[in-house]
Amino acid sequence: MIVTGEASGDLHGGKLIEAAGRIDPDLTFFGVGGPCMRQAGCEIVLPAEDLAVMGFVEVLGHLPTLWRAFRKLRGLLYGDRRPDVLVLVDFQEFNLLLARAGRKAGIPVLFFVGPTVWAWRRGRVKHFARAVDRLAVIFPFEPDYYAGEDIEVRYVGHPLLDEVQVTCDRNRFLERIGLDPALPVVGLFPGSRKSELRYNLPTILETAAALRNRFPEVQFVMPVASSFNPEEIDHYLGDNPLAIRNLRENVYDVANACDAVLTVSGTVTLQVALVGTPMVILYRMAPLTYAVGRRVVKVPHIGLVNIVAGREIVREFVQQHAIAANLAQEIETILRDRQYNSAMRRNLEQVRALMGEPGCSERVAKMVIELSLCHANKEQQI
Repeated sequence: MIVTGEASGDLHGGKLIEAAGRIDPDLTFFGVGGPCMRQAGCEIVLPAEDLAVMGFVEVLGHLPTLWRAFRKLRGLLYGDRRPDVLVLVDFQEFNLLLARAGRKAGIPVLFFVGPTVWAWRRGRVKHFARAVDRLAVIFPFEPDYYAGEDIEVRYVGHPLLDEVQVTCDRNRFLERIGLDPALPVVGLFPGSRKSELRYNLPTILETAAALRNRFPEVQFVMPVASSFNPEEIDHYLGDNPLAIRNLRENVYDVANACDAVLTVSGTVTLQVALVGTPMVILYRMAPLTYAVGRRVVKVPHIGLVNIVAGREIVREFVQQHAIAANLAQEIETILRDRQYNSAMRRNLEQVRALMGEPGCSERVAKMVIELSLCHANKEQQI
């Protein structure tokens, strides 16, 4: 059984399932995911978009849905579909509860994409060590946090390195979607959670309007996550006077077609970085969520691209600083200042080098198969 609740986890889960199938075609997967996992052959018993939520306040409003999902999945761990291995992909708080249920049911648990204990709540190390058999982490410094704990931790590299693929050059891509390659293109990346749309998309659209005043010829593209239906985006766009192109395309093709990207924080910042497109990061959230976060988060940056770099190579605008005037000014600098633009591109190349080598999905797939074999041997001995 494999469970995730986010678009990025669905992407990683899909690649993991494909890699596992190449090693052992007899393996089958079922659980919670999205279109990537479904396409890879996973039987989806609950759609991931039903669970996708982030933030203290937002989770409170979503608790009944999360609780119903948890009860259904916990039931599967004890029922006729009892799996040989429980694979949990990110979605940390929900999946930690499910890990405990799996351990109680006697099912080996693999957690893929370790919790960000290096950023906040380091006490979670012990909670994960008690609930998880094996942990696959994506940054080389993470295993040290679990030293002395009764848990096997392996550094597997970053899964995005297995997924990054630009399939169409910039000019051909823009011509195909009806835009002019000779004119500037700005990408608007609003995230994959409903709470991100609510708190960030209005600011993104205000910024786009401010940019249109400064660059009358600018064109806008917006990749729409699989977790959203078109009506949810149309609710914010209205009659779309900015002629924003909503796209369900490969995110790497979209980023590659852009001269600059305005994006929320999250995995998407690394996806854009791997393509090398200059960007600016914004993030707004419920005031109470922000107040709580300021007290517990222990890292100086919110963007993964900056966390990997170990310094701010992409400017971040959070909460009250994430306003259209600031964001439009930064995008204008990226578009007009060639030296600034080139320096950011060089820094993004360094981030790619820091992310390790491809092969993450295969390494995790081997961990799943090892756990499955160990479990089968124990069952036979019993």
